[in-house]
Amino acid sequence: MNKPNIKNSNIIFLWLGLVIISLFSRSYIPIDETRYVTVAWNMWLNHNYLVPYLNGETYSHKPPLLFWLMNIGWKVLGLNDWSPRLLPSFFAISSVFITQNIAKRLWPDSPQIAFNSSLILLGSALWTVFTTATMFDMLVAFFTVLGMLGVLIAYQERSLRGWILISVAIGGGLLSKGPTILLQILPLALLAPWWTAGGSEIKTQKKWGSWYLKILIVVIVGSVIVLSWAIPAGISGGAKYQHEIFWGQTADRMVKSFAHRRPVYWYLPMLPVMLFPWLFALPVWRALAKIPLLLKESGVRFCISWFVPVFIAFSLISGKQPHYLLPIFPAFALICARGLKEVKEVSFLDIAVLAFSTILVGTLLIYLPIYDRSHHLAPWIKDIPLWSGLILIAGPMVLFFNVNKSVHLFTWRSTLLSGLLVSVLYLGVIKAAGNAYDIRGISYKIKEIQNQGLPIANVGKYHGQYNFIGRLDRSPDVVEEYQLADWFAAHPNGRIIMYFGKGHPLGISKPDFLQNYLGDQVGILSKDEWSSWTKTPHVTAKSESDMVE
Repeated sequence: MNKPNIKNSNIIFLWLGLVIISLFSRSYIPIDETRYVTVAWNMWLNHNYLVPYLNGETYSHKPPLLFWLMNIGWKVLGLNDWSPRLLPSFFAISSVFITQNIAKRLWPDSPQIAFNSSLILLGSALWTVFTTATMFDMLVAFFTVLGMLGVLIAYQERSLRGWILISVAIGGGLLSKGPTILLQILPLALLAPWWTAGGSEIKTQKKWGSWYLKILIVVIVGSVIVLSWAIPAGISGGAKYQHEIFWGQTADRMVKSFAHRRPVYWYLPMLPVMLFPWLFALPVWRALAKIPLLLKESGVRFCISWFVPVFIAFSLISGKQPHYLLPIFPAFALICARGLKEVKEVSFLDIAVLAFSTILVGTLLIYLPIYDRSHHLAPWIKDIPLWSGLILIAGPMVLFFNVNKSVHLFTWRSTLLSGLLVSVLYLGVIKAAGNAYDIRGISYKIKEIQNQGLPIANVGKYHGQYNFIGRLDRSPDVVEEYQLADWFAAHPNGRIIMYFGKGHPLGISKPDFLQNYLGDQVGILSKDEWSSWTKTPHVTAKSESDMVE
């Protein structure tokens, strides 16, 4: 059977389309994206690239690499909103092609495995979404796959090049998101005696003592890379900042992570959504069923040594978020692609099951505005357009027409289906949400108030979400509701930013400015408007900190 002529250029065009759709359909989404770009903005304002700051205090929660890259982009391209959002997408597509390179090394005689692995990775829904999310996880994923490639090169070629790649990966990962990179790379490196044993693709190495010594050396070299920043940053940032970056990022965070906030099995029910459409594709299940029969292959063992230890570790650590698993998605893609090589053809049932899962999502999008009429889920749910659901109902029928039993074509069309789903999410759902997830309006209003010389305060914890978008020179004051009377006494012409939800209604007050915010509303009130609000029967105002976990 002739294989369809699908090349890497198709992957690039699909990636580029997703990036363009994301750029033009949404702004920075609070709280995380807006906070991180504000930290970079503070670097830009203060010309201090050594110690990150947020709201006038040192920001130790994340290392500085992403913030540095944002500032480099602004230096080269000028200050703009879009270049920071492009950064993760370049790391994402680079990770896709590094994964393809790894597949070529593991199975040099099967180029189709390499290509299918890149399709599966790019087509995994969570990967697709975070391709354009201004967060740290794509940097970690990139340095993880770079480190895995380095491990493979170090073993296959026994060359310095592989060890240099591992050192760079560890150093870059530490500068991206701290010690999590060690948990991603070291299990595979330490399990090398198992995944190389009996392999036909990789020659057996005898001197494991030397191997482990080199692993220790590259960890030290990677640590030196991050220490070249951390030591001067700690000196400059002060004693508290020193403790936070040297101890808080390791011991304190690990203690908090094992506080059992989420159950061990939490990731399992999330996987079908995170890995959509692959866990709804019966050929993928048949491919995974082939893996136990392929354990003699070192390539299969390589992928298992990459995926399983990290998945178990993150399941045991109670601080869980779906995107924490992104660095092991390439291992999933590789092992699925290897199994698909053993699957000869797809059936009508395979197509029908996958199409039905997407049609259900489309039906849900059509039903949600109807359901919202009586249950009031969020102010913007009623605005989800009918066409978004109809596209997801019709899309699978169009994409899977005339697949001709080809496993490769089925994989490519499934990747397109995932891209279609994410595009509808951006152009339909996120667009319908409007200013619930787009805080440009209130950010510009805050800037206007500051330009008038009027003081302004945020009620509750402030995450810096308005600073970069509004180009604020300084953060609003931060006050609690019980402090508002005193604050207005000191600033009678000032304004406050307040957050209103179902249990904390706005009442009859008419703010200077009001917009949707996430699932609730945010408003800017003067002293008179606040006084009017306090006279309305209601529950205590919802502070911004109440809205964020």
